[in-house]
Amino acid sequence: MLLGLFSWLFGGRRRRLRKTPLSAEAWGVLERNLPYLKSLTSEDRGELAGLVQIFLDEKRFEGCGGLEITPEIRLVVAAQACMLLLRRETDVYPGLHSIIIYPSAYVAKNISADGFVVSEGTQLRAGQTWTQGSLVLSWDDVLRGAADVHDGHNVVFHEFAHQLDQQSGAADGTPPLPDRSRYVAWARELGKEYRELLRRIEAHRPTSIDPYGGTNPAEFFAVVTETFFERPCQLEKQHPGLYEQLRLFYRRDPAAIERGEAERLGGGG
Repeated sequence: MLLGLFSWLFGGRRRRLRKTPLSAEAWGVLERNLPYLKSLTSEDRGELAGLVQIFLDEKRFEGCGGLEITPEIRLVVAAQACMLLLRRETDVYPGLHSIIIYPSAYVAKNISADGFVVSEGTQLRAGQTWTQGSLVLSWDDVLRGAADVHDGHNVVFHEFAHQLDQQSGAADGTPPLPDRSRYVAWARELGKEYRELLRRIEAHRPTSIDPYGGTNPAEFFAVVTETFFERPCQLEKQHPGLYEQLRLFYRRDPAAIERGEAERLGGGG
C-alpha cells in the first residue's frame, strides 16, 4: 500500500516536472554552452527540458577542489546527460544519486592486478563513474567537450554511457535492450568491432575509434557513444553495422543531421 502511494506521488511529481518549461535564462545558458542544441527539433527540445527538470530535481551536485556549484554547471551537465535519453522512453539514471564536479582534471587512485600482484598508483582523470551511485566530472573538460561537437570527445556522454551500461546490472558494454534478438545483434556487431579495434591497436595501425575503447567492452561502448554523436558520418561510413546498433539504441540518426547541415552550408550542392 505504502509502495503504491509512493509510486503514485513520485510519478505525479515527475509528470509535473516534465510539463515545467525551462526559463528563457536557462535556455540562454544552454545555448551559449551547447552548440548541439541547434540540431534538435522543437519536440526534442521540449522533451529535453522535461528530462532536465527531473534530473535537476533528483540528482545531487557536489563541488570539490574549491569549486562552487552554480546553476550553469547544473544545467550544462544535466542537459548533456539527458541528450542520451531523448526519444528512448526510459528512466532518468535511476542508479545515480550524486554528481561530483572538480574544477579541472583531478588525480584519482588507480588499482590494477596482474595475477597475484596488485599495484596501486595515481592517474589524472577528466571523469569517472562509480557503481555506488556517484559520478565524477572535471568542469573544464565538460566545457571543452561541449564546445567542440566534432572532436569525438565528450566526457559527459562518456560517463553517462557508463551509467546506461550499468543499468543492466554489470558494466560489460551491453546496456538494457528491448528483446533477445537485439541482444544477439548487439553482441555480434559490437563484439566484432571491439576485437577489430584490439587487432589494430596491437598492430600499431590507425583507428577511427579512440584506442581507449580497447581497454574493455564497457569503455568501448562509452567511447563509441562519443563517436556516434560527435563524428557520426565517419562512424557510419567506416563501421556501418556498429552505427546501426547505436542508432537503434539511441533512436537518433546524427549522421543524417550532419549531412543535412553540410548540405545547407554548401548551398545544397
